[in-house]
Amino acid sequence: MKTIKLKENYIERLGAHIWIFSNEIEKHDFSVENGEIVNVEYCDGKLCGSGFYNPHSLIAIRLLSKNEEVSPDFIESYIKKAYEYRDSLAIEDGRMFFGESDGIGGLVIDKYASVIVVQILSAGVERIKEEIVENIKKIFTPRAIVIMKDHPYRILEGLKIEEPEIIGKIPSKIIITENGLKFEVDILNSQKTGWYYDQRDNREFIKTYFKGKKVLDLYCYTGAFSILAAKNGAEVVWAIDSSEKAIELAEKNKKLNKIPDSKLIFKKESAQKILDALLNNELPEKPDFILLDPPNLARSKKHIFEAKRAYIRLLKSAMKGVEKGGYVAFSTCSQHVTDEIFSEIIDTSANKAKRKAIIIHTGTQSKDHPVIAGMKETKYLRFVLLKVE
Repeated sequence: MKTIKLKENYIERLGAHIWIFSNEIEKHDFSVENGEIVNVEYCDGKLCGSGFYNPHSLIAIRLLSKNEEVSPDFIESYIKKAYEYRDSLAIEDGRMFFGESDGIGGLVIDKYASVIVVQILSAGVERIKEEIVENIKKIFTPRAIVIMKDHPYRILEGLKIEEPEIIGKIPSKIIITENGLKFEVDILNSQKTGWYYDQRDNREFIKTYFKGKKVLDLYCYTGAFSILAAKNGAEVVWAIDSSEKAIELAEKNKKLNKIPDSKLIFKKESAQKILDALLNNELPEKPDFILLDPPNLARSKKHIFEAKRAYIRLLKSAMKGVEKGGYVAFSTCSQHVTDEIFSEIIDTSANKAKRKAIIIHTGTQSKDHPVIAGMKETKYLRFVLLKVE
């Protein structure tokens, strides 16, 4: 195993963090292949640990072990440990491995009933793909494994964007259960790996607030929040998404949960167009609960300024449009939107809307997406429930 030396005798951040950046390395070894495992030493010769090395990436090393060489069975050990943690939480379907938080940077494993979906985001994970698959078969015994290679992060690692690789046979229907409700998931034609497990705990928290409410669900996707609202006492739910495929699957999920058409209405439309109509009093009724879960608008630091303005515009409109005494649930899903920026978005939106907004609850991603203290990159989802006066 080759050795890479660092510039410093000690890097305090590495007490909790597992990334080593390109400018922290004394001298790059370009003979090492992307993703190859190397030993890492401080400049005084003390072992820092072992990890995936990519001499062409800003994140030059993703540590797999600290203060010792990585063990030969680390793949099985880490995946098994991650699975046992989810099992201790009684999570049957969900995120079974969350990259850096579970010890292998760039590896995501999601479970959908009898199907496992793997996302490969780093060159190191690409090199150990076969071993990962063998351990998934041993631990989960799935009917099928789908390996996704379409995330834009792959380009930063020197990897190609490719079509998914399918091992085994995907069932014609995949049904998962979340918060007592059933949802059909279309893995190959959906966003991310097929479902947003990261909002599960936030959905569980807010379900008691829907009783008797007229709910407007913007960016409804395949109906997770809107179906939850309809099944937990909402008077009526209007659910909007710009994707026709998402609306089609949402309609299936409505039938799956036996919700009448009069209770839940899905419509393909632009969220901004509906908010504009709401502010112009052009909608037949005014909601007293607005769900606002927009897509990631800040995929890198350079997009933060524009993303913040867009989020403020959306949240301000929702605050202005909701009935007095109603609720707005708002989320962002980017690691670049920090806690401070998220708070600024909320405060600025309330000021611009000229409405008093009481913070009822703040949340983050669900427990199967663990956040590591000292590694802020592992926290990306921020959620707030506001009561608007």
